[in-house]
Amino acid sequence: MVDLAADAVVELDPRVERSRRVILEAVLEELGAVGYGRLTIESVAARAKVGKSTIYRHWPGKLELVEDAFRTLKASVTVPAEGTLRDRVIEILEQVACLIDQSTYSACMPALIDAAERDPNVRAFHNRFSAERRAGLVGLLRDATASGELPAQTDPEILADALVGPIIMRRLFLGETVGPAMARQLVDQLLPAAGDQDGAATSAP
Repeated sequence: MVDLAADAVVELDPRVERSRRVILEAVLEELGAVGYGRLTIESVAARAKVGKSTIYRHWPGKLELVEDAFRTLKASVTVPAEGTLRDRVIEILEQVACLIDQSTYSACMPALIDAAERDPNVRAFHNRFSAERRAGLVGLLRDATASGELPAQTDPEILADALVGPIIMRRLFLGETVGPAMARQLVDQLLPAAGDQDGAATSAP
């Protein structure tokens, strides 16, 4: 019979958690350096300075290792509980800009995108992961549409993509530094004004 209590103690052992984090950090470093195709359990073990058996005890393969690294180490974007819609969207975009600019996210994402084009299993994970990370902003925009803060015909998913897309493009495709100030510019240009039921700026006659 499996001793669940004993297993729980092992999982909570600080030494095990430290070792696990070192391995996951090595995964993202290796992914950014060599890409998904050249990333191997051996190369991660060498970077983390652990034996391959240590890795295989916790993860059955490369994809599971990469998925755990992204889910464990990537900081989440928090949806503000209070404030105007405009201010809350700006705060979300500021968080996205900081994550893209200051974390290993920008170094890893090209490798993950490339792998998703070649491997259906990686594509499935990438799609799930991307949907989870955009869910907060999409949900906020959907609620605002339902409450009348945004025009009734607003598509929350398309609007979320339009707001976040330029931040990702500037950093990953153009190699530009992206600062939080861009968040306010995007909202000013793209977020429909409250009461604008046509989804377009009202012009004087």
